[in-house]
Amino acid sequence: MSHDDFAFEPIPGLPEHLPKGEHLLWQGRPDAMALAREALNLRWVAGYFALLALWRFGAILDEGVGAGLAMAAPFLLLGAVVCGLLWIVAFLQARATVYTITDARVVMRIGAALTLTLNLPFRQIASAGLDLRRDGTGTIALDLAEDIRLSWLVCWPHVRPWRLRKPQPALRAIPDAARVAGLLAEAAETRIATPELSRAPAALAAE
Repeated sequence: MSHDDFAFEPIPGLPEHLPKGEHLLWQGRPDAMALAREALNLRWVAGYFALLALWRFGAILDEGVGAGLAMAAPFLLLGAVVCGLLWIVAFLQARATVYTITDARVVMRIGAALTLTLNLPFRQIASAGLDLRRDGTGTIALDLAEDIRLSWLVCWPHVRPWRLRKPQPALRAIPDAARVAGLLAEAAETRIATPELSRAPAALAAE
């Protein structure tokens, strides 16, 4: 029997129903291969083992092509295993992640082992930046207000790379990133431009 670890969520990726008047605009998750490339440096790891194998092959080539291939093969095999493990980690992270954009906030359900939900209202987001790749995937990093602090290690890999002192949560390696960034910018601009109205106390309203 299959079991959904997040069956308790009323809406996938959200711990509770949206408040009245708030609307869901977009939901998505990272592309596993793009996440492996960007967050886990899959290409660099593959290139490293390929160079080791090539170096070992060239070092012993004078003893014959067969001997060179025999010495290079273990490095290629080890590289394939390591790259496979990195892809599995990226796949599990992508599968456990749900990014949500409403007309009021960004919600990030992240973590393959330890699940964490980040609730980021637009008024707590100072700015957002898009890192767009040629295949259409990209990362949207959120620069938060100065008084908000997050743990880089807890949020990894859903953070902007190399921003350790002031971590920026990020929607990593999402497909069709340019469209999502435009949607987020439009929703945030509309929300922030809308004044917040509060009901005045009865005694004050009567004056």
